[in-house]
Amino acid sequence: MNVSVVLFTSDLRLHDHPPLRAALDGSRRVVPLFVRDRAIDAAGFTAPNRLAFLADCLRDLDAGLRGRDGRLVVRSGDLVDQVCEVAAEADADEVHMAADVSGYAHRREQRLRRALEAEGRRLHVHETVTTAVTPGTLTPSSSDHFAVFTPYFRQWSQQPLRAVLGAPRAVPVPDGIGSEELPSRADLPELSEGLAPGGETEGRRRVTAWLRSDVAAYQDRHDDLAGDATSRLSPHLHFGTLSPVELVHRARKAGGPGPEAFVRQLAWRDFHRQVLGARPDTARADYRTKHDRWRSERAAREDVEAWKQGRTGYPIVDAAMRQLRHEGWMHNRGRLLTASFLTKTLYVDWRVGARHFLRYLVDGDLANNQLNWQWMAGTGTDTRPNRVLNPVTQAKRYDPDGAYVRRWVPELARLEGVSVHEPWKLRGPDRAAIDYPDPVVDLSAGLARFRAARARDRGTPA
Repeated sequence: MNVSVVLFTSDLRLHDHPPLRAALDGSRRVVPLFVRDRAIDAAGFTAPNRLAFLADCLRDLDAGLRGRDGRLVVRSGDLVDQVCEVAAEADADEVHMAADVSGYAHRREQRLRRALEAEGRRLHVHETVTTAVTPGTLTPSSSDHFAVFTPYFRQWSQQPLRAVLGAPRAVPVPDGIGSEELPSRADLPELSEGLAPGGETEGRRRVTAWLRSDVAAYQDRHDDLAGDATSRLSPHLHFGTLSPVELVHRARKAGGPGPEAFVRQLAWRDFHRQVLGARPDTARADYRTKHDRWRSERAAREDVEAWKQGRTGYPIVDAAMRQLRHEGWMHNRGRLLTASFLTKTLYVDWRVGARHFLRYLVDGDLANNQLNWQWMAGTGTDTRPNRVLNPVTQAKRYDPDGAYVRRWVPELARLEGVSVHEPWKLRGPDRAAIDYPDPVVDLSAGLARFRAARARDRGTPA
């Protein structure tokens, strides 16, 4: 066999890349290919922040390939058409790619397989490239997937992981395969000011530093909003510049409560993928419907806009929403708080919040984003669907000194201690001197509204 095509999707790396290794083992030459799929653009799943991070990733991947006597071929258009065109140009016998879990990814894979087979070529789809454990391999006795994380995690933890593959020394690419210019983040408008750089080189640098110095304290500090003690690796996992299999191996090798807690978060990521793989409709529909009749967008418009702008009057919520806009990223505890506030306090449809997050999040992953939103809205896999996170209580617990709020809500910077979390309690000139809104809703009234609405929607007494 002379030539294979390796189709890169959300696996933009050279280290621990099973499709690339298989192609190199079976062929004399390989065409590393990335296709900017216009169907994804048309569906509204692209956003400037993610396009900028993607541009960084593609440039870094190309540099890594050039350092190994190769290069990255970039095309745009219908993915199936472009892959078939490149395979024909290279006279390739096979195409290798990573498995994915979304409904669109499955349909695309089927189309690609049929098109390639019609031309006498084969498609090889590789598992455990974007997950540590293959979605669908772990199932309870009564269903095709786990709906509760804890029993899933017990089985997941006992699964043997494949060995980590090293980066190839050489990637020989055939001549004459045309490519578009690599994209650049410099060409993109409306980027978040604090957007982090992308690419495998940056991802590996970050994970090495994290495992060396910060992961040991992760169990104790991962909810510390001001301490910013999370790994910030989610964008790299989303774009596949880091391998989840390699991360689990390296964290387990480090050992201890911190690394174990980190591995648990990687298992959550696999958990959401196995849910989405089994129920693709959960990207847009309730996993477990409560028959909620959410406030109409017209009735909730002003509240939703205040939430988006970080002007709800609840400092911890506003701080998290402003971090999202500035960095294209938000602390996980902030994600929980802002989602609870929108769905449980304002009683707004989780899809409104999920869309807004996907507009800005550089790690805007369909499985994690949609299913985490459903978890907080009470329509997902949470076994306590009526839980409500009180933003004041949560702020005092996870930002006790108010440092996170002061960082992102500078108009409250002069308030000392925990008073920063309840500025509405100020009176007279002190309150008038602060250009900060009053709360959009009273917490007790919001909770009462949520409980009454849930009872009404279920047809039960409040």
